[in-house]
Amino acid sequence: MALTTEAFGLTDVGRRRQHNEDAMLVDASLGLYVVADGMGGHAAGEVASNRATEVVKQHISANRHLLKDLGNNPTPDSRSAAAALIEVAVQRACADIYRTAMSDATKRGMGTTFVCLAVGGNKGVIGHVGDSRVYLVRHGQCHRLTEDHTLVAAQLKAGTITKDQAANSQYRNVITRAVGIQESVQVDTLIVDLVPGDMFILCSDGLHGYVEDEEVLSVIAGIAPADLPKRFIDIANERGGKDNITAVVVKVAGEGASVSEESSEAQSRMEALRKIPLFRHLTYKEQTAVLSIATTRTYPAGREIVVEGQPGEELFVVIRGRVAIEKNGVEIAELRAGGHFGEMGLIDNAPRSATVRATEPTRTMVISRPDLMGLMKRESILAVKMLWSFVQVLSDRLRATNSELSEARQELAVAQAIAPFAEE
Repeated sequence: MALTTEAFGLTDVGRRRQHNEDAMLVDASLGLYVVADGMGGHAAGEVASNRATEVVKQHISANRHLLKDLGNNPTPDSRSAAAALIEVAVQRACADIYRTAMSDATKRGMGTTFVCLAVGGNKGVIGHVGDSRVYLVRHGQCHRLTEDHTLVAAQLKAGTITKDQAANSQYRNVITRAVGIQESVQVDTLIVDLVPGDMFILCSDGLHGYVEDEEVLSVIAGIAPADLPKRFIDIANERGGKDNITAVVVKVAGEGASVSEESSEAQSRMEALRKIPLFRHLTYKEQTAVLSIATTRTYPAGREIVVEGQPGEELFVVIRGRVAIEKNGVEIAELRAGGHFGEMGLIDNAPRSATVRATEPTRTMVISRPDLMGLMKRESILAVKMLWSFVQVLSDRLRATNSELSEARQELAVAQAIAPFAEE
C-alpha cells in the first residue's frame, strides 16, 4: 500500500474583519493543499487569494504527471521538474492577478500570500510566498518549513534587531513578497520526504500571529486531525482574532513493507545528515533542503564506490550495509550505517585519498558538489553556515595532522638519539 493523505481545512473571518480575504484548497485527489491570505481594499484581497488558488490548481492538475514522476523516480531531473512545476504555477497566478489589478482601478495593489503542499508518492513539494506558513510535526517535534517574507524577518536575519524587538515591531505585518503585487515574484520551493505519521499544518498569519511555534505540539496533543483546524481557529479568536484565520491540516498514513522501508530510509537519511559536522549546525529546514538535492545509490558486495587516486566531487553516507576503506590495498577502517566519506570532494575535485569498497550489499546517500553549490547560491544563510563548517572541518584536520607530525618528529628524534648506542 502506498502513502495516503487525509486533510481537513477551515477558514474564519475572525472577530474584527468584515470580510474573509483568506482562501484555502483541500484536494486529496490531486494531492494539493493551499492557504492564501489576500490583501487589497474593496474585496480585492478575496479576489486575489481565490484566483491564486484556482490558477495554481489548474496548472498543477494539467501537469500532475510531474509529481507522479517525482514519487516514482526521485532523480535530480524529476526533483527539478517538480519544483519548477510549483514555481511556474505560482508565477502564472502572479501574472494573472497583476493583469487583473492593472485593468480594474478598484483592484489596484491587490495581492496575496501563498503556501501550498503538493504530494507525489512519498514526496511533497512546498511552495511559498509571503508570511503564511507550513509546519511539519514529525516524531514528536515541530519544525517550521517556511521563512516569513517580511521586513521584520529580514531584519532578524541581518541581525539588526532582536527577537524581542521583532515581537513588538510596528512593521511585523509588512511583507516583502506577495503574489500579484508585481508581474512576477520569487517563489521558495522545498522538496520533503513524506513519512507515515507526519502532520503538515498550513496556516495564514491570522493563526500563527497568536500561536508560537513552541506551542504547536501542546495544542495538537490528543486532538484528532479532523478537529484541529477548528481548535486552531478557536485559539486565535480567543486571543484576539484581529485577522482572518485559516488552517489546513494534512496527515500522512501508510502501511506495507515498501512504505515501512521507505519511511525507515527517510529517517536514516536525516539522522545521518544531522551527525555529519558539515551539516550539524543547519536548521531542520536547511537540512531538509540539503536532503532534497541528495540521491541514493546501491552497490553489490565487492563493488568499488570510490577509487584511490581518482578525482571525485561527491560525499557518500552509508544508509544500509557496510564498506571497507583501503589504503594502498590494505584495509584501514570500516564504516557501517551512518558513516560517511568523501566530504573533501565537496570542496574540490581532488584525487581520492583511499579506496572505499562495499563489503556487503550497501545503499548510500550521495551529495554532489555542483548540486550543493547550486543550493548555496540560492540560500545565502545556509551558504554562510556551510562555509563556516568547512573552515572548522579543515581546521580540525590541520590540527590533527600537526599533532601526528609532532609525534612523528618526537619518535624520529628519539630514534636518532639512540642510534649511536645501537651501533656500539
